[in-house]
Amino acid sequence: MPVEISVGPPVLTINQGSTFMVTARDGQIRADTDQGLYASDTRFVSYYEISANGTPWQLLTSSALTYCVSRVVLTNGEFETEDGVIPEGVISLELGRTIAEGIHEDIDVTNHSLGRLRFNLEVAIRSDFADIFEVKSKHFVRRGRIVTEWHPQAAEMHTEYVNRDFKRHLVYSLRNSTSPPSYANGRLTFEVELEPGGSWHSCCFYTLIDGRRTKTPLNSSHDHADTEFDRMGREWEQRATKLTSANEDVYRLFRASVEDMAALRLHEHALGDAMWVPAAGVPWFMTIFGRDSLIVSLQSMLVDPTLALGTLKQLAQMQASESDDWRDADPGKMPHEIRFGELAHFKKIPHTPYYGTADATILYLILLHETWKWIGDDALLREHRETADRCLEWIDQFGDLDGDGFQEYKTRSSAGYENMGWKDAGDAIVYPDGSQVRPPKALCELQGYVFDAWMRMAEIFTHLDDGARAAELRGKAAALRDRFEAAYWCEDIGFYALTLDPEKRPVKSVASNAGHLLWSGIASEEHAGRVVRRFFEPDLWSGWGIRTISSNNPAYNPFSYQRGSVWPHDNGLIALGFKRYGFADEASRVARDISEAASYFEGFRLPELYAGIARRTGSFPVQYRGANVPQAWAAASVFQLLQAILGIQADAPNGRLYVDPTLPEWLPDVTLRDVKVGAANVDLSFWKEKDRSRWDVVRREGHVDVSARPWGPWKIETR
Repeated sequence: MPVEISVGPPVLTINQGSTFMVTARDGQIRADTDQGLYASDTRFVSYYEISANGTPWQLLTSSALTYCVSRVVLTNGEFETEDGVIPEGVISLELGRTIAEGIHEDIDVTNHSLGRLRFNLEVAIRSDFADIFEVKSKHFVRRGRIVTEWHPQAAEMHTEYVNRDFKRHLVYSLRNSTSPPSYANGRLTFEVELEPGGSWHSCCFYTLIDGRRTKTPLNSSHDHADTEFDRMGREWEQRATKLTSANEDVYRLFRASVEDMAALRLHEHALGDAMWVPAAGVPWFMTIFGRDSLIVSLQSMLVDPTLALGTLKQLAQMQASESDDWRDADPGKMPHEIRFGELAHFKKIPHTPYYGTADATILYLILLHETWKWIGDDALLREHRETADRCLEWIDQFGDLDGDGFQEYKTRSSAGYENMGWKDAGDAIVYPDGSQVRPPKALCELQGYVFDAWMRMAEIFTHLDDGARAAELRGKAAALRDRFEAAYWCEDIGFYALTLDPEKRPVKSVASNAGHLLWSGIASEEHAGRVVRRFFEPDLWSGWGIRTISSNNPAYNPFSYQRGSVWPHDNGLIALGFKRYGFADEASRVARDISEAASYFEGFRLPELYAGIARRTGSFPVQYRGANVPQAWAAASVFQLLQAILGIQADAPNGRLYVDPTLPEWLPDVTLRDVKVGAANVDLSFWKEKDRSRWDVVRREGHVDVSARPWGPWKIETR
């Protein structure tokens, strides 16, 4: 009999916007962990314990029912009272939590014994108001002053933190309690008396005051569907593309990913009902991230191209206008990350916002073009033309540090990041002997992104009747491709160099970065096949996806963050690159790996990353400890993997949609409903008929011509 395995983190997580709660599976918040209730980058609750006469409850089951609702069912261990011993398992306790801006918590206790029970129900809550950066680094410096006051008439516990002009305030209010609470020694105590079959209840409200706003909970846990945030989420899910397939795993993964994307909306930064910005992930990255928001928006074109509108608008508003060494900012540069906690408030960290990203500015141009290709509205180009011009200027003036025609990065900030590509861990970029490459570093994918951005912007300028500007960019792209091949192709390893080091020597480490060169189209067709084949050698291909670095590198660690792990979004971009160069079967193989891995994760929720251990009979993927779940570009990777299999490309300005399906045996059919191209909306059906992949337009609203056309790398015509 087969054994069902569900892989997931040993925590419960619920979130809405920048407010989120991470607890142990039993609903408690353990001391000396990164669990807690967070809002605006501050931990408002750092410890939560509920007990009966000081005895812990025992977990029966728990689950996050949706991204914003969790339920925990506990029972009692044996404990003594003045009336005698209460045996194990005769009392149930249910913790129901619903998160809006604050949290509504329901505590329900039921007596399942034949006798009358009397005991004390105790709740202990502590707040450290730690900055999220300190929690993550496990280095917490005590500052300021914390004061807790109990207001018995209002049945409220107020805990306030003050450090000069930085203030945070938690109000824990008790309502509709069957018996009144008392407070002493940092614990709230209820005297519970239960007849056989009797129940006890209390509503608990967490109100969070972060200095800028008061985040209030819902009056009732049943009110959640009526909030503005949820209305917007439902409308987005209804608007998003729907998928059906005989492959149940792919269907469930797609559906879970759409739900995760709805959960990762930053409503604090909503720019209107149809414009919002995706956060990067829970728990560590519930804020605006330039690179993440841009890549997620690119991945999601097949599902809803309008998702990109909020990203483009918000990042344009945050584009740097001057140089600032502390924040690694330069004119025209797009931000990496913004924070609102205590460390950012006092400028102890540069995230106000921080601009330490080498790729976000380039990716902005790529997203602008791709959004235009799907939406077809020239007003988008006019709105963001000045922003795009500043991005192009930044690439030439500040992205190329030494004027050699390649993009490099090196922090100028004492608190800046060592690495500024998507592999931004400090130890991610290594030589073949495993030692660290020092800055400045000219990552291979940065050159591909610039090539792609120049070619895309050339198409935009051609459309805007600026032929001279278009020809200039195509000429620069052609020259970059030639320089790139000469500097980065390493014939001895049959692969592209990971980066150039400070002496401009190619670093011949075999890593997944080279797959992005196929996605961008800079790789030569002569070398593309060798690169693709290299990815499926055992040191790179784990069976659960492509590793971030070869297992032959001494620095390889399958359980590390970026030195041997598997990242779904990385694999999605690589698969799209395979398809672009005509390697459809290989793209499908990557898609199969990721979708089959997803089937093992709880709720088909792809984590940010998982271990790069080799797949063997009877094995299952192992989640990275501390991975963000849900995480935006992991969730959206399935959209890009499907785009690779189906070969879907939009050309809304010309009223066209192109398809080039190659369905594998494991995915014999796919139907997509509500695919939006410009003002048109179509349903597409794809199916496998013997060895051929067939397709048809099932429904069409509005004008769009759907036809077959294979993808291919950029063809440069400078005239």
